[in-house]
Amino acid sequence: MEDIIGKISATEKNPSTLQYFYFWTKAGYDINPFDIVKVEHINGSFTFGRIEEISHVTDSASHFSSYVSSNFGETSEDPTEGNTDRIAFNYIKAKVIGNSENIYTPVLHGHNVRLCTVEDIQKALGLDEAKKKSNVVCGYLKMYGQEVPVPINANFLVGPDGAHLNISGISGLACKTSYTMFLMNALQQKYNKENKEKVGYIVFNVKGRDLLSIDEPSEKLSETDANLYKLLELEVKPFSNVHYYFPYSDKEEQHNVQSFGDWEKMLKPKFNKNKASIFKYPYNSCVNKFRYLFANEPDPTNTMESIISWIEDDNDPFVGLRSWNQFRERLERVINGTNDIPARRTIALGSWKKFTRIITKILSGCVFRDGVDKGSNEVVLEEDLRNIKAGEVKVIDIARLDTYTQAFVFGDVMGTIIDMMNTKLGSDALDKIVIFVDELNKYASKDCPSNSLILQHLLDVTERGRSLGIILFGVEQFRSNIHDRVKGNCSTNAIGRTSYTEISAPDYRHLGDTYKDIATRLKPGEYIIQNPALRSVIKIEFPYPTYKQNS
Repeated sequence: MEDIIGKISATEKNPSTLQYFYFWTKAGYDINPFDIVKVEHINGSFTFGRIEEISHVTDSASHFSSYVSSNFGETSEDPTEGNTDRIAFNYIKAKVIGNSENIYTPVLHGHNVRLCTVEDIQKALGLDEAKKKSNVVCGYLKMYGQEVPVPINANFLVGPDGAHLNISGISGLACKTSYTMFLMNALQQKYNKENKEKVGYIVFNVKGRDLLSIDEPSEKLSETDANLYKLLELEVKPFSNVHYYFPYSDKEEQHNVQSFGDWEKMLKPKFNKNKASIFKYPYNSCVNKFRYLFANEPDPTNTMESIISWIEDDNDPFVGLRSWNQFRERLERVINGTNDIPARRTIALGSWKKFTRIITKILSGCVFRDGVDKGSNEVVLEEDLRNIKAGEVKVIDIARLDTYTQAFVFGDVMGTIIDMMNTKLGSDALDKIVIFVDELNKYASKDCPSNSLILQHLLDVTERGRSLGIILFGVEQFRSNIHDRVKGNCSTNAIGRTSYTEISAPDYRHLGDTYKDIATRLKPGEYIIQNPALRSVIKIEFPYPTYKQNS
């Protein structure tokens, strides 16, 4: 039988309830918030509780009494020297999370409180049920000096029962990207092994070179971390079947500006092994996508929308265009021409000038170029992504593109995937596709214009994606600023280290004061996880990534 650590204390002011119970332990006993305990209950059952608050109590009536009893404030190296002996104990509040026989009556005063075995912990949190079903490991928890793997029901992460993941936390300290990639690696291993469902993965590299070597093994993985992967029943290997897409540049060594100087060492080998392509946007692939360029541009009078519709409808003078040069020339004709031009009569000249000013700056980027040389590994991104196969990981590098172009690429990819999954054709069609979006606040914040096409795509994905097979893994610093319908439809939520200002937002009210305070002190690699298949929020850790980290 497990150690008895205390007994239930039910008082007039703090009775046992269906939600909470209280117990005492000896002073100094090593127990922590998030730990699970079990209480002997009726009919031979056990009630499980999650530690929420821990208080240390003595029989001293006041701090003044404590001062006097220490020989009027005498201090020494020995904390007991000069002190009047006090009755002292720890007083603990625990939240009920379940009963072994599904008996939900309050636990009784004086009943024993015990530590849990690994099996007890798994049963209390619902992890035993996850083991029996389609599960994926989300990390491990530390309790009583033991490390316990945490499998969650994958049906609540990537469908069909629930879908989408949201991860929030301070930049750099929360390891948001590393944790997302840990989960995606676990998913790839799971579905590659089971071979029951066809799942593909799309990853946006938005920060430097973070995700440009995910198919290469880590050079810093310790033996301790390797053992943790074995505990989690995961192979110690990087991602497999990875293909990279870099934005076109006039100079090959600058296809990713951030990696300039590393062309020979870092990028060229990927092209030599057919693991990389250069993406371009010729005019004929963009003519119906201008809205992505203006997705986050305020347009209260819908003048930009009117201009885009005018161009898309092939109205004069934008009839039969085949190149960007022709497009620029026609814009100049509208700006510098006379009021006899239909475009000028229909839409004010000031609006055309604003449109031209914005889009001219955007088109100066190299990625908007005509002519796709397939012999030089150049592709149209939309066309290539439609050929994604089961188990493939497509990494799209947009790290050093300007904000407008990043939004354009992101919107183009999201629109392509929605259309592709809406019209699944052929035996190779994917059942699911997981999309990792970092800096989600750029495209789904509460400040985004309500008519933003990119925001509409994200709402569509989070609300209908579960049935379509499109799964969003979104990451941001400030969860409180994300559109309510986007985060509200994420069945799994992970909270990393969070600032005091952010944690005071209503989004975190459900954690309670103790856990909110803990969230501000989480270490890198620690997360508070919430998932419908888990009976409680839990604090987990995950090991160092198995793929190469680029600084």
